[in-house]
Amino acid sequence: MHDDALAALLELSHEIGREDRGFALLGEGNTSARLSATQFAVKASGARLATLRPEEVTVCDSPRLLALLDRKHLPDELIEKALLEARVDPQARKPSIEALFHAWLLTLEGVHFVGHAHPVHTVQILCSPRARDFAEHRMFPDEIVVCGPASVYVPYADPGLPLAWQIRERTKDFLREHGAAPRLILLQNHGVIALGATPRAVLGALLMAEKAARIFAGAAAMGGPTFLLPQHVERITARPDEAARQRQLL
Repeated sequence: MHDDALAALLELSHEIGREDRGFALLGEGNTSARLSATQFAVKASGARLATLRPEEVTVCDSPRLLALLDRKHLPDELIEKALLEARVDPQARKPSIEALFHAWLLTLEGVHFVGHAHPVHTVQILCSPRARDFAEHRMFPDEIVVCGPASVYVPYADPGLPLAWQIRERTKDFLREHGAAPRLILLQNHGVIALGATPRAVLGALLMAEKAARIFAGAAAMGGPTFLLPQHVERITARPDEAARQRQLL
């Protein structure tokens, strides 16, 4: 395993798993890092992000898992078998069931780290009728700078292969519209996935999403929120000073 990538993945996991943040309690959430074109490291099933240790990270063969996504539906026992067979080290722990979507997301240009969490205020909105509004609109400039012009919205799907398939298809739609990978994928009645070139970008997107969720809920209580118009979002996205600030932040 690449030592630098493992160290960065562990640090990111510990930051996401901090109890005071409420992003991932007990065994919730998972993280991953691209190691090469054919291998990635992912949190093992049942491990805790807050205390993740090197032996609780499993290196997987990407092509073995990517091949499953074209099936869309498979019996649970075959998916379990495929997850075990994808381990580079047969003695390693079983990877998270959500390794399926990590494998695909880490093939996207510029994506080297992925963090999946369940931030309380964001999931509160994702469990409401306003979930799609929150995903597809922006309310303030720094939300655009850190989280991008919009997030991918994924309707509820059963965790595992059905969810991974939906994430792939909805993210492909986003790529066709925006020409670049998203920074956030919001899963209805489930949680948040953040993508980035660095651990700092992943953590930053999760933190800003949670701030935006608090603002959204507060604005909704006062008859809002009022979203930025598309031209305002495009202006922030295209401003060179904001791009420079984004590079410093992420």
